[in-house]
Formats: sequence, C-alpha cells, structure tokens
Amino acid sequence: MKWKKNLLLLFFLLAGIIVGSLLASLTAGIPWLSWLSYGKSVGISTQSPLYLDFSVLQLAFGLEIGVNVAQIICIIAAIFLYKATVRRL
Repeated sequence: MKWKKNLLLLFFLLAGIIVGSLLASLTAGIPWLSWLSYGKSVGISTQSPLYLDFSVLQLAFGLEIGVNVAQIICIIAAIFLYKATVRRL
C-alpha cells in the first residue's frame, strides 16, 4: 500500500510541474499575469557543458533546473490535493 501512496505522490508532483510550466508559458504574454512566468535556472548550462577529457574517455556533464512562480504554486497545490486524496484511500 505504501508504494501506491509514493507513486501517487510522484504523479501529483509531476502533474504540478507540467501544469505550472504550461500555465507559465500561457501567461507570459499577458501583462498583468506575466509575473507567473518569472523564474530562474540553476546548474551547469547544457549549452556549454563541463567537459572531462581522459584521452580514452570523454565525458560531458550538463544539468540545468529551471523553476518559475507558476510551477511553485502548482506544486504546492498538488501537495494539498495529494493529502486530500490520500485520506480517502
């Protein structure tokens, strides 16, 4: 039963991230809602990744996480929806 709750939490979090991203892209052009699309990216840029050259093996690392206001709001809402849903299980 615990793995079902974990899977449900993962589903709600991913849904919150996707809905938040969609909401941010839809409201970017609306002047009074453009604050929802404000965000920052953190990490090693994928445009210029970190290269390690060992002459036999070459590795390239790049990881960038971007978060915006709409995603944060939707993730918080998804957590509350998860808690309400788990009570019914």
